[in-house]
Amino acid sequence: MTPSLDRRSRSLWMTVDVAPNARAMEGDQSCDVVVVGSGIAGISTAYELALEGQRVIVVDRGPIAGGITARTSAHLAPLCDDLTSAMIRLRGEDTAKLFYESQAAAVDRIEEIQKKEEISCDFRRLDGYLFQALNTDSAIIDDELEAVRKVGAPVHRLVGVPLRHCKDQHVLRYPRQGTFHPLKYLAGLAAAIESKNGRFYAGTVVQRIEESEGAVTVTTDRGTISAQAAVVASNSPVIDRFALHTKMAPYRTYAMAFAIKRDAIPDALYWDTLDPYHYVRLQPGDGRSDFLIVGGADHKTGEADDADVRFEALEAWTRNLIPAAQEVTHRWSGQVLDTIDYAGFIGRNPGSRNIYVHTGDSGQGITHGVAGSLINSALILGHKTKWADVYEPSRKTPSGIGNFLSENATAVKNFAEYLAPGELSSIEELKPDHGAIVRQGLSKIAAWRDVSGRLYARSAACTHVGCHLHWNSFETCWDCPCHGSHFAVDGTALNAPAITPLAEAKVGG
Repeated sequence: MTPSLDRRSRSLWMTVDVAPNARAMEGDQSCDVVVVGSGIAGISTAYELALEGQRVIVVDRGPIAGGITARTSAHLAPLCDDLTSAMIRLRGEDTAKLFYESQAAAVDRIEEIQKKEEISCDFRRLDGYLFQALNTDSAIIDDELEAVRKVGAPVHRLVGVPLRHCKDQHVLRYPRQGTFHPLKYLAGLAAAIESKNGRFYAGTVVQRIEESEGAVTVTTDRGTISAQAAVVASNSPVIDRFALHTKMAPYRTYAMAFAIKRDAIPDALYWDTLDPYHYVRLQPGDGRSDFLIVGGADHKTGEADDADVRFEALEAWTRNLIPAAQEVTHRWSGQVLDTIDYAGFIGRNPGSRNIYVHTGDSGQGITHGVAGSLINSALILGHKTKWADVYEPSRKTPSGIGNFLSENATAVKNFAEYLAPGELSSIEELKPDHGAIVRQGLSKIAAWRDVSGRLYARSAACTHVGCHLHWNSFETCWDCPCHGSHFAVDGTALNAPAITPLAEAKVGG
């Protein structure tokens, strides 16, 4: 893909080159474990395995750590972001407690590694505050206090947080949360992996993963990789079409950074009780000022194309509660995969012997990624881990059937869109620097015209299972509402589960 056609937003973190030595793979390779995907889950897993003497290869279709991890807000908060009370109702106290313990262990592991490897990544422990949203009932705070105490997490009930209009709001304070600069941390991990003879291959598209007795073969567009085991940590898995995808749903989430004077508000994590909720943190800047990062305004992927409105709402909310916020410096969006029962799918891929998966991180991708690295590395090495059952990919959660039916209604509705008219009646109506779905006979075309007038016309069917794509004007890409694939305007697959590009469409004739 021509670099200029990847027009997606850039986050605050993206100035860091995580693996500057990484190149596209050349020819066939071999190793002990191949990791597909170079986000927090993939690189952390490679690190844990390299520590144990395993020869590892990390391969990614794009830049190393250039995917969804680079779009995080990097809160290190171990409690279920859908509320611990909800997790207890769905999965029970024991599982909720193990979930909390695994997520807390992930924060501990990050702290340990950045000290051991001497990684300068702005890591710090701080308090987290869950506060009652304005004009809402405080009962949710009472319910959550009881639930958090049940799982054994430290918590304190307060009144008021240091945000405007919030002095009388009911609050839970969680000590020993954390935060850091995610890409600085991963750059340190990548250097440590390379020092242990690990290898990174960027710009290398994985096309197929197969296994035979005791071996795995990963076929890429640059050659094959032979290994004893594979870990698929590509945000959404590229190895099956239905087994896991029907048990999670993609959501688009938004974040923005403001300049703010140092010490204008206490350094902490803040999030409210709305649904979707707002979340706030600080990031050190140049010594005199910091960045204030605010996120939220989530919606199901592909079901809205109104990013400007959502950013306006986020900015208004921020300026109302944090008047010290100055000019906006960055705006970006990312994608989270929400599972039907609040925990990711981590462990041996259903039906496989030597292929392991990591997916379904919800809004806790950083702690999920590190917890998953501890679980998958232990399973590969034959070690025991008490958290494996919480995240077992083949698990059944009967109490989550309502969530399952709700999320999978998207696919049913989506396929019906092929019967609807296009958004424009003809290609000629498409303006420069705009994208739209256009019907041509029995087919739907995903069309984008650049500022010079050049037309890019591709099939509107996602190459994963054929779902109808939607235009994302903020990220200038095509989004799949069913399972979260993204495509550039020239059809290049940008995000899993899709592997192959969109087919070129002939216009007219």
